[in-house]
Amino acid sequence: MSINWGALGVVTIVSFAVGVLVVVLVSLAVVGLSAREPVQGGERASADDPPVIGRGGSTLSPAAGTAVAVVCLLGAAAIVLYGLYVIVF
Repeated sequence: MSINWGALGVVTIVSFAVGVLVVVLVSLAVVGLSAREPVQGGERASADDPPVIGRGGSTLSPAAGTAVAVVCLLGAAAIVLYGLYVIVF
């Protein structure tokens, strides 16, 4: 019995990359959905303001944020479902 180390390395790298991609897509979906949250203080951030973490505002419109979230979640779901398909069939 011999181990094909090259194939094992490729599988490891691809699995790691796809895992990171799914996490990034879901986190971008959360950022997109956060655009729907009303800003505390009633003042909306403008596109000219520099982004500050924890400011509590988003420069995305609620519609654009929802669209980004939908696309990212559909992409993540497609990757997961394809992985399940490959495992089962």
